[in-house]
Amino acid sequence: MSRLTRRLGAWLLVTGGLSLLGGHAWAECRGLHMARAPRPRVQLAAASNALVTIQWFGHNFFQLTSSRGTRVLTDPYGPGSFPLPDVLPHVITVGREHIHHNFVAIARNAPIVLRGLTLGGADWNPVSRAVRDVMIYSVPVFQGGWIEGQRKGSAFVFEMDELCIAHLGDLAHPLTKQQLDVIGRVDVALVPIDGTYTMGPETAQKVLGQLTPRIAIPMHYWDNDALLGRFLAGLPRVRRLPTDTITVSKASLPAPTEIVVLTHHP
Repeated sequence: MSRLTRRLGAWLLVTGGLSLLGGHAWAECRGLHMARAPRPRVQLAAASNALVTIQWFGHNFFQLTSSRGTRVLTDPYGPGSFPLPDVLPHVITVGREHIHHNFVAIARNAPIVLRGLTLGGADWNPVSRAVRDVMIYSVPVFQGGWIEGQRKGSAFVFEMDELCIAHLGDLAHPLTKQQLDVIGRVDVALVPIDGTYTMGPETAQKVLGQLTPRIAIPMHYWDNDALLGRFLAGLPRVRRLPTDTITVSKASLPAPTEIVVLTHHP
């Protein structure tokens, strides 16, 4: 077992991926065996048909909007990638310190910024934070390969309107038992598939088998239809949408896993 793997395991087991923030409610997405620290109470929408909107701007960049209007941006890309959207988020999460993932200046307001890595990306920065009606926590992963010396990254999980949405960042390897425990139950998985800095299509399929989400949305493939085709190969339930947006509620989740391919609009 590598030094980095041992360190990751120790980090997860000691902290459960959480910092101590006070309050008395346990995470909705994880089992009680992972609730090693208290966390803030989050006021959830009462009805399981409350709608969450998921909009994809391309690459790893999404906006998640709760039924109460809380807007969360994930891994915003910088100029030169895709056209920059006009956004006013309440919070931005950054899983990788790179211009394609950390362009927080895109926001026209002054949102909370939650970084999964320390300055320069040298180490993991544990995140466990309630923002309005959304609970957000980070999961340490590796990007670019599962070998000694590879770069660290962070996935994020969002508890929103009774849904558990996992943005896997630049994940490049199958998940360990400890990581699966920290992530917990997943309703919607946002899954990288390009195989360069992230896992490739075949490994992404394996990760879907580990997480068993109800909905999976591929990302991080730069409009490469060949990569997308490899990821979709053999998957029985695929729905292609001509739009960049989907609305989801707890009550409307499909079973078993359905792959939803969104179309971002340049």
